[in-house]
Amino acid sequence: MTECLFCKMVRREIPARVVHEDADTLVIRDIHPQAPTHLLAIPKQHFSAVHEVPPSEAGFFDRLFAAVTAVLEREGLIDYGYRLVINSGSRSGQSVFHLHVHILSGRPMSWPPG
Repeated sequence: MTECLFCKMVRREIPARVVHEDADTLVIRDIHPQAPTHLLAIPKQHFSAVHEVPPSEAGFFDRLFAAVTAVLEREGLIDYGYRLVINSGSRSGQSVFHLHVHILSGRPMSWPPG
């Protein structure tokens, strides 16, 4: 997916405010934050949505959520509280069709979302 916005960020073709990077994941600050803290955990491997990750990719979600946990700890979000969101499809609010996790914190969150 050479034209994908997040793939371009992973390749450093588009600038991003990186807060964490490891071999598999890039975590950046969202440019249109919906909370005081709004980060995006972006796997470096391109899949459009959760349901597209094949069973042969054992460990994909383990690595993604290990990066999320590292950022939660580093940013001091565990004690405050946080929300993780993964959208799939335009009806759910997905605008970049590269699987990513929104990390939201810093304000009260209502339920139900949306």
